Amino acid sequence: MKPADNTRYIEPTQSAGMRFMLRGIEGGVTMLNLLRFREIADYSANPELAPAAPISGAEAFDRYICHTLPYLRESGGALTLLAVGGPWLIGPEDERWDKAMLVRQSSVASFLAFASHADYLAGLGHRTAAIEDSRLLPLTELALPPGALL
Repeated sequence: MKPADNTRYIEPTQSAGMRFMLRGIEGGVTMLNLLRFREIADYSANPELAPAAPISGAEAFDRYICHTLPYLRESGGALTLLAVGGPWLIGPEDERWDKAMLVRQSSVASFLAFASHADYLAGLGHRTAAIEDSRLLPLTELALPPGALL
C-alpha cells in the first residue's frame, strides 16, 4: 500500500512546464482537467476578486469558467466537455474528482498565448480560490489502427 500523500497540485511546476515543451507536440492538444473543489472558496491570495459573502469552491470555479471562456475562444480554443465527476470506477476508492474538463487548443503556441493573456490572468484567482487539488494532462490524438472502427 502506498503511503498517504497530502501534496496538492494547483499550478504547473517549472520542471513540468519544461517537460511539456520538450514533448514537441505538433498540431492540436487537448487538456484533460480533473478538479477537486474546496468546500468554501479561499480568496486570501486574491482578495480583490472575493465576493461580498463566502461562496463554495464550485461557485468560484463557475466564476472562473465565465471569466475564461471569452479568452479561450479568442485564442481559437474550445471547452469541449465540462462534466460532473465523483469516485473512480477503476482507481483509488478514497479519491474523487468533482469535475472533469476537456479543453482543446489548435496548438501548444495557442495554448501558451491563452494561458499568458493578461486579461485572462486577471481572473485566474477564481480558479485558485476554488481548487483544493487538480490534475492537468496534455493529450494528443492518435490515429486509429488500420481496420479499427469508431
